[in-house]
Amino acid sequence: MNSEVLYQDVLPAGCHWSFRIGRGQVLRLVDEQGGANVGMLLYNAEQLLDRINIPDTLKCQHTFRLTAGHCIYTDMGRVLCSITEDTAGWHDGVCGTCDADLVEKRWGRKTYQQARNDMHRNGRDGFLIELAKHGLGRRDIVANLNLFSKVVADGEGNIALAPPAPAGSHIDLRFEMDTLVVLHTCPHPLDQSREWPARPVRYQVFEAAPLSDSDICRDHCDENRRGFVNNLHYHHGACHHHGGGH
Repeated sequence: MNSEVLYQDVLPAGCHWSFRIGRGQVLRLVDEQGGANVGMLLYNAEQLLDRINIPDTLKCQHTFRLTAGHCIYTDMGRVLCSITEDTAGWHDGVCGTCDADLVEKRWGRKTYQQARNDMHRNGRDGFLIELAKHGLGRRDIVANLNLFSKVVADGEGNIALAPPAPAGSHIDLRFEMDTLVVLHTCPHPLDQSREWPARPVRYQVFEAAPLSDSDICRDHCDENRRGFVNNLHYHHGACHHHGGGH
């Protein structure tokens, strides 16, 4: 990864944002304070119907948690991005996002008129607001990632949110295709904190290093190698369709 930051900003606590990131770029998310939850949805920027598929992502890599070495897949078996570095060690893909009812029941209702930028937002509405900017809506919300959130199960199969990773933890996502990224920093749906627990997150964009003969994500399992081959076919076909290109 090129160490020069191309762009960076901070997404405040309990907020939402969306942007397009290019193939061959790295998105680093940093939980500077500790205790952040980053809800994330991903869509192929050129074919928005081709979007993140968490069940396939977990199933094909034989995992419940996501961390370095794993890839994030689309409905079409393509790799949206690869987790090339991760100091948090565990990210959730099974619990979904919070909605307005959950937030109000657990932490009360605070509107903009009452609290201005400290209002209580929720992840589902944050996703919907951002998706609307790109012509998408309710039917386009699928299972999302919850980055920086570790979920554990007990012997009875009950799941709970584990203590957060240390402040300063980060995750690097290397994008393998042009992608629409949709984010929120609202609480994880299993968070039982008494006080409103939303935290900010810093996001940075870098240029990725060229793919080498050995790669932690591509070589993690046979399924990932096939996913990269699917990407190769997709990008070759896209170039051929447009009469040449990158």
